[in-house]
Amino acid sequence: MRTPPLRETALFAGLAVVIAAVFAWLGAAYSVRMLTEAACYAIIALGLTIQWGYAGLFNVGLMGFVALAAFMTVLVSHPVNWAFWEGDGPVLLGQALLTLVVGVAITWGLSRSHRFGLPKWLRTLLTLVAAAITYLAVQGQLDPAATLIEREAGFVGGFGLPVWAGWVAGGLVAGALGWAMGRITLGLRADYMAIATLGIAEIVKAFLKNADWLTRGTLTVSPLPWPVPTPQELGFVLSRAAYLSVTAVIIVVLYVLLERAWHSPWGRMMRAIRDNEVSAAAMGKDINRRRLEMFVVGNFIIGLGGAALITFTTIFDPAAFAPLNHTFLVWVMVILGGAGNNLGTIFGALLVYVIWTMSEPVALFLFMLAERSGESLFGWEAPADLHTRALQMRVFVIGLTITLVLRFAPKGLLPEKVVRHE
Repeated sequence: MRTPPLRETALFAGLAVVIAAVFAWLGAAYSVRMLTEAACYAIIALGLTIQWGYAGLFNVGLMGFVALAAFMTVLVSHPVNWAFWEGDGPVLLGQALLTLVVGVAITWGLSRSHRFGLPKWLRTLLTLVAAAITYLAVQGQLDPAATLIEREAGFVGGFGLPVWAGWVAGGLVAGALGWAMGRITLGLRADYMAIATLGIAEIVKAFLKNADWLTRGTLTVSPLPWPVPTPQELGFVLSRAAYLSVTAVIIVVLYVLLERAWHSPWGRMMRAIRDNEVSAAAMGKDINRRRLEMFVVGNFIIGLGGAALITFTTIFDPAAFAPLNHTFLVWVMVILGGAGNNLGTIFGALLVYVIWTMSEPVALFLFMLAERSGESLFGWEAPADLHTRALQMRVFVIGLTITLVLRFAPKGLLPEKVVRHE
């Protein structure tokens, strides 16, 4: 059995000491909640390290995949809203869905009509006309259906299935959206792909925020069911510890599977594509197809982690999804831990989230200490809003952290290990 290198052992030991200090200072309930959320972020970060560390895909639309997966969890596992099913809403939605399916089928058929001899300009024109008619027809049926549902039932509700089914559904839908996005964006350069993924993520958020009949919009959906007994049944510490155990098992399973895949011939092929695309293409590899695989798999894992994260918060609020929390923070985790190293990604997720969470209480403690010391020693009167500025220190501390890491460890604290094959 391989002995862990000294660097990995020292870093994880130091992280364990920091976490133990948090337990001693703020108690078990707060600390276990922090670790559970960090574990959910670690799952999301593993999905991103597949895309960026394995395939070099610059995805800055994580927020959209997390939001979509969270909505699917609500749709699948939230209790059934019988007021919706007993009204006319399902019939009206079914008609709109049937119109959408027929319209998409006709549009797709027209997009392939050049095979029957139609000029390309005529094919394009007919496809655009069919797509526009489909949109107008579906919108015309959906508007009265949405008004009726909001008036009679509030919103659609869920299917009342187990929470794990909602998580899997969230991952699958996030992967499906990733496939659709990948078909469009994988041929773009990195900067253009980043813009495209960011734009699609904002579109997803805007739709979920404004579709009150489907998501309740800014009214939020709460409480979300848990896969383990809730705090009302076991207490805060035990229930959160049980939730942490579930996420820890998911991380272990994903880590083992990803490590085996990364050290397989498939993983060597992906490294070859990432490091030298021209040479890989010369060897007959389908570059875009393999990148699409990585994009879909990564988005499935991102969706799984996002569903687990939002379920733990027990509230689905489309307006709460923000690029800072659900995209930038994950990127910091992957960069700090080491892109392309699964263990480094997990370490980076835990460390960054501890720093992110503890920045506020530590800053508040230091502000209070400075206020008391300045008043007693120099008669200094602190600003009235000094305590409220503690929350703002989160962004400063994270920015300082990533700056120091990029300066002294540009490949991350646990960089990818170069595997050489003789």
